[in-house]
Amino acid sequence: MALKFGMVGGGIGSYIGDHHYLGATMDNLAELAAGCFSRNPEKNRASAEKRLIKDMDRVYTSYQEMAEKESARPDGIDFVSILTPNNSHYEIAKCFIEHGISVMCDKPLANTIEQGEELVRLVEENNVQFGMTYTYTGFAAFRQGREMIKKGMIGDILYIRAEYPEDFGMNMVNDDGNLIETDAWRFDPKQVGASLATADIGTHAEQVIAQFTGLYIKRVIAKMDNYPKNLALDTNSTILLDFGGGISGEIWASIIASGHECGMKIYVIGTKGSLEWSNETPERLLYTPKGQPTQIYSSGTGRGYLEPVTRELARVASGHHEGYFETFANIYRSYMETMIAKKEGRDPGPFTYPNVKDGLHGIRFVQACVESNRNGNVWVDV
Repeated sequence: MALKFGMVGGGIGSYIGDHHYLGATMDNLAELAAGCFSRNPEKNRASAEKRLIKDMDRVYTSYQEMAEKESARPDGIDFVSILTPNNSHYEIAKCFIEHGISVMCDKPLANTIEQGEELVRLVEENNVQFGMTYTYTGFAAFRQGREMIKKGMIGDILYIRAEYPEDFGMNMVNDDGNLIETDAWRFDPKQVGASLATADIGTHAEQVIAQFTGLYIKRVIAKMDNYPKNLALDTNSTILLDFGGGISGEIWASIIASGHECGMKIYVIGTKGSLEWSNETPERLLYTPKGQPTQIYSSGTGRGYLEPVTRELARVASGHHEGYFETFANIYRSYMETMIAKKEGRDPGPFTYPNVKDGLHGIRFVQACVESNRNGNVWVDV
């Protein structure tokens, strides 16, 4: 069964557009049938031609028109991918959900807890499927770690550390210590809300923890730093975590970490051993049983020691490098396999993906960090 999907945003020149398009179509489980790629008519049509839309009548001038007309068609889209700036995700997602169309949304889910809670409610009331592209959770070796934790291979979890250092923010600061591109949307509180580094990449770390361990943060202490000083939002954050049950941890998120390009990592200590995974060597998972040498689990086709879901998602032979596009494809595949199984009335199997409730938890995490920092770095419930 091939699904039909649409895109809002992601037109020519969009960084994230190709990632979602290739991710959704890589496994031939879906065909792009409709879109509203840009508010510019010429760019909208050119984007549709680039994406090989067959019926140009399904290229719409607004997302509202797209939701209304696609929901009325007997062959309308099964889901929509939302690839627009952060502050528009809520209103677009709400519109499609209320028209009975499932959603795959780039993060964040919304800008406020109230908006996120409303979307969770609407998803349940309208019985639609909602996925979130927290991309690093899509690597096959990452999924291997999750399965090993579920099987008890590291015992009871004691401590979790996640970090996501990048240097793009530091590279946008001039010699006088001022931001060069003050109009960049990522640095605009009106578009991104009350946080930059914590919301932009700290939420990736939060979801990496949740999807890797199955644990959600109960409360936080956050120290959020601003550099350069003329920037109203955080560029570096250090966050202590409490998961309850005696389990603690930490997150470091920074966009001013010179020498780091995309250093997403997670390290989990358990009573029987530890696991470590890094985005920079994504096809490798380090497993250290208590009192034994470290073992390297290499994802790849033909590796019989891997868990079934890991083998299912592995796309290249061991020793070859998995790529960022494949993470989108694995999340989309899990999302679409679940949707197809539901349509056919069968069990989707081991496929999982970040959902609307994960998106809401991400909003709550950011708001708790902002509140903790504002009130002098105190414990705040998530």
